[in-house]
Amino acid sequence: MANEESSTQKDNNAMLVPKTRYDWYQTETHVIVTILAKNTQNVKIVYNENTLSVSALLPSGNEYSLELDLAHPVVSEQCLHKVDPSKIEIKLKKQSGIRWSSLKGNPVAEAKVQPIPQEILQAGSQPPKYPSSYTNAPDWNKLEKEIEKQEAEEKPEGDAAVNALFQQIYSRGSDEVRRAMNKSYQESGGTVLSTNWSNVGKGTVERKLPDGMEWKPWST
Repeated sequence: MANEESSTQKDNNAMLVPKTRYDWYQTETHVIVTILAKNTQNVKIVYNENTLSVSALLPSGNEYSLELDLAHPVVSEQCLHKVDPSKIEIKLKKQSGIRWSSLKGNPVAEAKVQPIPQEILQAGSQPPKYPSSYTNAPDWNKLEKEIEKQEAEEKPEGDAAVNALFQQIYSRGSDEVRRAMNKSYQESGGTVLSTNWSNVGKGTVERKLPDGMEWKPWST
């Protein structure tokens, strides 16, 4: 009877052992795993590129073990840890600065993800090509030149045509022509535009308004 009571007491004590939890958070460069275990001893941590292995002796005498397949690779040589009276803190160095959506990965699912072939990546930087069966592929350089030629031959109308003419005269004119155009336009308030410096240079250019219009200064 005493042996049965002793066995029952041991089973009850084993059931009272709290479950050791762990949590994690991340920065741009590291993932920090915190194991909430107090007064641990004989802590052993093994870092690999895609796995983390932790073992420690708990005050109860039980062995704690944590085996993780990491969601993303880490730099094992730059991983660190420290053991405090209330926890074990593990600092994993990320191989890349991406944000982890989870701590644990799925090796089976990740193995199914195939890298993009290099020829496809290189093709993305090249202009699209027609299949070899299409023998009348257009000459894009020639087509671009034809479009530029058509745009140059287009003739503007109305005010656009007048402005284009003045711009052409100004760009091709002599220094006297440009001075005449600037002086006449500014002094007349935009009502006169002359290319004749011999006339414009004699004095102030007066405003010439269309019939029925009155000049009023701009006020704010």
